[in-house]
Formats: sequence, C-alpha cells, structure tokens
Amino acid sequence: MMKPHVKKFQELTPDELYGIMKLRVDVFVCEQKCLAPELDGKDPEAVHVWFSDDDGVQAYLRVLAPGAEHDEYPAIGRVLTSKKMRGTGLGGKLLSEGICVTKEIYGDVPIYLEAQVYAAGYYAKQGFQIVSEEFILDGIPHYKMIRPKD
Repeated sequence: MMKPHVKKFQELTPDELYGIMKLRVDVFVCEQKCLAPELDGKDPEAVHVWFSDDDGVQAYLRVLAPGAEHDEYPAIGRVLTSKKMRGTGLGGKLLSEGICVTKEIYGDVPIYLEAQVYAAGYYAKQGFQIVSEEFILDGIPHYKMIRPKD
C-alpha cells in the first residue's frame, strides 16, 4: 500500500522533485495539451504531498499559503493522478491527505482551489463548493471552489 509523502520544497531530493515534475508535465502539458508555464514560481514556497510506488510518483498535489492563489485562504493546487492509478481511489486519498496537511499547517480555515470543470464533482465529495462562474484558465474551463472550515 502506498503511503503519503509530505515535504517542503527544500526537503525534496532531486529524484523526488524530478518524479513530481515529470508527472505534472505528463498530465498537464502532454495529456491535457495545456501550454501554460508549469513551473510557475510557487513550488519553492509550497508543501508537496504525493503518493509513489516502484514506478514513481502516482498522485500529487501542493499546498500553498494564503496570498499565493487566494488573498485570504490557503490553497490546494496541481492535483493529479497518473493514468495508471485513475479509478483506484488514490485520488480521493490524496485529496483527503492534502486537506489534512492544510489543516495541520493553517488550522481549521476555509481551503481554496481552482478545479477543472469536469472534476468539480470529485472535489464536492470532500466538501468543496463552487463559488464562481465558469472561467477559462490556461485554455481549460475551471471553477473557483472553497471548502468551508469544519
């Protein structure tokens, strides 16, 4: 069974960082054909959460401080699961872990994210609510979502 890894950017080994970036590029750039800057300058301040196996990083997200994506709330972003692991429940485990990590760092506060429209139901299962009209981000339809504090 895969266990979650949680590290600040400065704690990542070169192999861990490479695995994270490879999966992000594979999914967001190659698979989704999103030609936006994947390296956006926010990773050095983020907390990185992922699951891996012998084949490498299989699911990933990052936690950002208030002000990085939302003026008031911490944010979860770059949420993804490898093709190999989709449909296994790993994505839900990843999001649960990301919520727990965010609460450990920032306390019981609302959590912000920007969800691709097709994935809004996935986030809603863990308490996120749509708080915006649909908008286009990097050529892909999104919603702004917030998970209220417990």
